[in-house]
Amino acid sequence: MQIRSKDTVVVITGKDKGKEGKVLTASPKTGKIVVEGVAIATRHQKPRQAGMPGGIIKKEAAIDASNVMLVCPKCKKGVRVGMRVLENGTKVRVCKKCGATIEA
Repeated sequence: MQIRSKDTVVVITGKDKGKEGKVLTASPKTGKIVVEGVAIATRHQKPRQAGMPGGIIKKEAAIDASNVMLVCPKCKKGVRVGMRVLENGTKVRVCKKCGATIEA
């Protein structure tokens, strides 16, 4: 999975198509990510302790990583991502449109 936490992504499909947001969590094992302000789920919650409020809580739900594209810091667009090995042996993510390296 090419997307990591703290990356900026744009949603390319679904009800939130076109929205941009920061990745809060990424789960490579399941292929799911949680994006800030995208896929808002409503949950009705009972108060668990005395003094704790209950009610309707809205929070971000996980979406599939294939439904988003990484935003290149140079292009400012959603781009496909490639991998490149530098001279010192480290692997970096690279924008396939402009060739800029993408740092997390």
